[in-house]
Amino acid sequence: MRGGAHGSEGQPTGKRGEMIVVCSAKGGIGRTVTTVNLAVALTKKNIQVGVLDGSFQFGDVALALDLHPTFTIKDVVDNLGTMDRYTLSSFLIHHGSGVKVLAAPERPEYADLITPQVLDQVCDLMLQQHDYVLVDTAAGLGERTLQFIEKADQIFILTTLEMSAIKNTKLMLETLGVLGLLDKVQLVVNRSTMESVIKATDVPDILGVESTIYIPNDYQIVGQSLNIGIPFVINQAKTDMAKTMFKLAEQLISRREISLFKPKQAGFLQQLLHKTSKGVTSMF
Repeated sequence: MRGGAHGSEGQPTGKRGEMIVVCSAKGGIGRTVTTVNLAVALTKKNIQVGVLDGSFQFGDVALALDLHPTFTIKDVVDNLGTMDRYTLSSFLIHHGSGVKVLAAPERPEYADLITPQVLDQVCDLMLQQHDYVLVDTAAGLGERTLQFIEKADQIFILTTLEMSAIKNTKLMLETLGVLGLLDKVQLVVNRSTMESVIKATDVPDILGVESTIYIPNDYQIVGQSLNIGIPFVINQAKTDMAKTMFKLAEQLISRREISLFKPKQAGFLQQLLHKTSKGVTSMF
């Protein structure tokens, strides 16, 4: 059971929503499409859902939802000294589905302004006012992605049937294993029906995981969805891809536990460096 979200004086600030981090070992895997469609699917159950675009240099969450941000996380940084949950809500963009989005900065150079302290405060404030906060991350295991993973209740790791994706995903899983995080990981095989020498059903054995979610392949639906900025769970709700997202949303809600967050003592980068320096096999 996770501890409580704490204010600056260490006092509990109330219940905490569940944080789901969507990541992958390489780019072009479908993180943003998965994030926005799952977020919209969750709102169908009258769930309060927030999305944080954690790809701070080149985030596309707003584009995928056809939103035109008035504010981004950079504006939150500029007003961090007076930020509380109510103030933060005024920086969120409201999508017609009910999803609320904190957009990535409009310029890649602004990503450097998003410090670990900013992320901690922003995530905690968003978790206070949403049942779920979904985070779309940049590819790989950068410092900010690791920080999101540290806070996550569940980590969705996306891969495809491409050899390079499988190889890099295995390395990512091994790294998270070193950090003791595999119990939070859910593997998602995207484009699972694409033609490949690797069969989708072989992926769990290759990667050493027990539970796997399979999202079918449909380039036309995904491409159209991104180009017009309408998640396919809205206008293509009867397709197999949309049904998969609704099923995933149902699974999340059925086992949902609103729990409270207690920060760990050491950051993940320090844990990883410490463990590998003591003789744990390096993953790199």
